[in-house]
Amino acid sequence: MNKILKNTLILTAITVVSGLLLGFVYELTKEPIALQEELAKTEAYAEVFPEADSFRELEDLEGAAVYLASTEYSMVEINEVAEACDASGNVLGHVFNLTTPEGYGGDIQLTVGIQNDKTILGISFLSISETAGLGMNANTEEWKAQFRGIQADEITYTKTGKSADNEIDAISSATITTGAVTGAVNAALDLADYYAEQGV
Repeated sequence: MNKILKNTLILTAITVVSGLLLGFVYELTKEPIALQEELAKTEAYAEVFPEADSFRELEDLEGAAVYLASTEYSMVEINEVAEACDASGNVLGHVFNLTTPEGYGGDIQLTVGIQNDKTILGISFLSISETAGLGMNANTEEWKAQFRGIQADEITYTKTGKSADNEIDAISSATITTGAVTGAVNAALDLADYYAEQGV
């Protein structure tokens, strides 16, 4: 009986010490990780909307989320929306930070910059875990650049070579990834309409 009690006390002590150590490590690393994530987000915003002097984050996303849920892109989640502003504070467009669960390897988090006239200025990935050599080719400058400069209500993709202004070339052997990214960009275009209607 004493042996069981002793072992129980030892296990309890180990558990408590481990918990305290984990808590300490978490507190120690929490702020640097948050700063790193904030820096990555700021860099992504600047990459997809280089004309902006500053970004003003919108707090209330509930209306936008309800709106998006009523579209065919209801699976896409809104993480953040920011107004892209010039030096005088005028709104040039929006930056949308979105997550689509429809990637081949799971969630894809990306940022899309769209001007007020619905011209896409760029896309940037914050998180993507697609298949190396296939879906991960989405995160190449060459493929992402296809979206830049497109002014459209909807983007489509083709496997046979781009023949329309609102088309992009699909990633070879990675249609699921192509569809997921294209869907998220289309969700951003729909949200651009929503904010235009709201006058925001």
